[in-house]
Amino acid sequence: MKRLILFLTTAMLLAACVVQAPPPRTSEQPQPAAPRTLTIMTHDSFGASEDVIAEFEQANNAKVVILKSGDAGSTLNKAILSKDAPLADVLYGVDNTFLGRALTAGILEPYDSPALADIPDRFKLDPQNRMLPVDYGHVIINYDKAFLKDKGLAPPKSLRELTEPQWKGMLVVQNPATSSPGLAFLLATIAAFPEGSDYDWKRFWQDLRANDVYVSPDWSDAYYTQFSGSSGKGPRPLVVSYATSPAAEVFFSEGKLEEPPTGNLEGTAFEQIEFVGILKGTKNRDLAEKWVDFMLSKRFQEDIPMQMFVYPVAKTAAWPEVFVKFGQPPAQAFSLTPEQIDQGRERWIEEWTALVLK
Repeated sequence: MKRLILFLTTAMLLAACVVQAPPPRTSEQPQPAAPRTLTIMTHDSFGASEDVIAEFEQANNAKVVILKSGDAGSTLNKAILSKDAPLADVLYGVDNTFLGRALTAGILEPYDSPALADIPDRFKLDPQNRMLPVDYGHVIINYDKAFLKDKGLAPPKSLRELTEPQWKGMLVVQNPATSSPGLAFLLATIAAFPEGSDYDWKRFWQDLRANDVYVSPDWSDAYYTQFSGSSGKGPRPLVVSYATSPAAEVFFSEGKLEEPPTGNLEGTAFEQIEFVGILKGTKNRDLAEKWVDFMLSKRFQEDIPMQMFVYPVAKTAAWPEVFVKFGQPPAQAFSLTPEQIDQGRERWIEEWTALVLK
């Protein structure tokens, strides 16, 4: 019995000396949050390099969705019609021809981006920063160099000269009711020949009509079908297009052209500025701000020229060589304030239609 008691006592002491291992812990690593979706409503001409957008997505744990919505006017209409249930977080691509309407529609939230410090004041058309400038360009008349040389003609030096007999049947424009460059060119003529002047814009367009101006429904038809200086080889040597079109001709020739076959007519340009803004009702305000900052950053700004063939607004953004050589902005450009355009746009289009198409 004593031996049994001694054995049990010894066993208990040994058991007490054994270190009990703690229960195994489950190794739970924190899972990364799912990317947030940021939707950008924009026009059909929007372009950005995939790696540039991917850089933003990776830096901000985001998924960027580009919602293309027609031309600039259609895009703005869509944003206004959906303002009670916004389809996007950010609106990009409204230009100064529709800026007034965008600002009065009450669809945008102010944002004072720190990146505005790198942008010249002349592009900042909204003091409340509901719409911030991103890029700019110029609608201008392009001419076919070879055509004019063969005819022994020097390029016209003014809009008024286009009404003279030697230019009869040579100009192609776009309908301002259906085309963004068409509207910009109409606005250029209104700025050049103001209402109330002895020779106003209506007189100018009457004279253009008498000089057999051709009206295309859109830019593609005007440039690639009617214009003689493009690959389409149409019959007319003058067309309303863009100041960067000569540079585009060289770039897209893939080395076949060392000089552009087209040039720009000074004294015929209208400046367009495109803007970005945060839509009211966004649930991703912080991410929308970061996107606006990104669009104004050097990284995005330097991607703009070769993606959309417009100029970046940031002073620090470098231009591609083809822009430096063949895509310089015109020395002068016509302009109207957003308020003037907003007040007159619809009436001007109606009056133009009655003058030129009926």
